[in-house]
Amino acid sequence: MAHPKRQHSKQRSRKRRTHDNLDTPQLGQCSHCSKPILPHRVCPFCGYYKGQPVMEAETQEEKKK
Repeated sequence: MAHPKRQHSKQRSRKRRTHDNLDTPQLGQCSHCSKPILPHRVCPFCGYYKGQPVMEAETQEEKKK
């Protein structure tokens, strides 16, 4: 395995790690059931997208089977 000749400075390591932190996802509200959902996606709870029914959502009982 390769070994560096010189130690990297703290500043150099920290510059590289500046983009490692994670942002929390921005959530919107479903226009039909008002539950929090990710933007530009069909609501997994009711199956609506922009106020239009797109798919039938699975109920809790169906998910268990």
